[in-house]
Order: sequence, then structure tokens, then C-alpha cells
Amino acid sequence: MDMKLEVVVVPVSDVDRAKDFYTALGWRLDADVPTDDSFRVVQVTPPGSPASVIFGTNVTEQAPGTARGLHLVVDDIEAAHTELKRNGADPSEIFHDAGGVFHHGGTDARVPGPDPQRGSYGSFLSFSDPDGNGYVLQEITTRLPGRLDPSTTAYASVDDLAGALRRAAAAHGEHEARTGAEDPDWPDWYARYMVAEQSGTELPE
Repeated sequence: MDMKLEVVVVPVSDVDRAKDFYTALGWRLDADVPTDDSFRVVQVTPPGSPASVIFGTNVTEQAPGTARGLHLVVDDIEAAHTELKRNGADPSEIFHDAGGVFHHGGTDARVPGPDPQRGSYGSFLSFSDPDGNGYVLQEITTRLPGRLDPSTTAYASVDDLAGALRRAAAAHGEHEARTGAEDPDWPDWYARYMVAEQSGTELPE
């Protein structure tokens, strides 16, 4: 049975302020449903995300600002930093972890700058909403093996697909430079590369 993460609830003290903040980031407003003065549900969805964020009045017993470590995945950490700053999120500087695997809690072991090898999963930034609920952005360009089923390759947004096409184009350019010949079957090569990249299987050479 599939069990897909659908919603994450974040606790806020001022619903309208939170709504303004998240929609200013470009997150889609899915719903704003007040049933009465004591209950209100607001749902927003980050661009390209299959899961949404809910906040409101009396939707959680958590204290405002206590949600931590909510992860968002991007394929370009530097572009994400620029966009968040432009939209008023006040992101941290980009960092990688001294241990080289995921990242420590809080700000422990943060090393300034992206992962030196710019390896997938290795570069991060963080930001908080007005209440202090904390998010981490993680740059992922190639999935680890077994993470996704190659028979069900899908892209969540136009931007995701465009990014995959750009990476395939760059890799294909290197492929043609190695072989010394133009590849008339480049669409097939692109397709193999994009499926392999997303599923974490061996990339074509």
C-alpha cells in the first residue's frame, strides 16, 4: 500500500502574517477555510512539491515556531538562495556539513559554502518563517540508487523538467566530445540519462 506524505502542519501565532509570508515565497495558496472564529485552516504548497503545508487556528497543539528541520529539495542551491532573498525569506548563507553526510542539528558543524565537490545531497541553506518554524533546503541533482523507480520517472514541475534537460544537454556535450562525433540519437541518450539520474542508476557514458 502506498503511503504518501500529504501534509505537514506548522504552528503559527498570526495566521494572516504566515499566509502573507508563504505566498510571497511563491507557494501556491490551496485553501483558506475559516469555519468560525476559533477554527481556520490555510494550506499552501511549495512549487513542485507533492506535499503541502497547513497552518491556521486550532490546527495543532504545538507552540508557534516549534517546527524544525522541514526539508525542501532544490536542484540549484545558489538560485534558490537568490530567489528566497528576493522574496523576503532572509535565508542563511549556503553551507555544507563538516561530517559530509546530511547535516548536524541546529548550526553545529556548518562549513561556509556549498559542498566542495558539489555532490548531490551535500549543499544546504536554511530559513525560518516569521514565527521561527525552520526549513532547510538541500541540493539534490542525482538520486542515490533505489530511491526512485526508473519505470515511473516523473517530474513535478516545468522547472524540474527544464533543469533535468539542461543537465542532460551538458552531459551529452561531454559525451560527444569524448566520442568525437555528433550523436544523431541524442533524444534517446537524453532520455536514458534523465531516467538514470532521477533513479540513481548508472549514467550513460
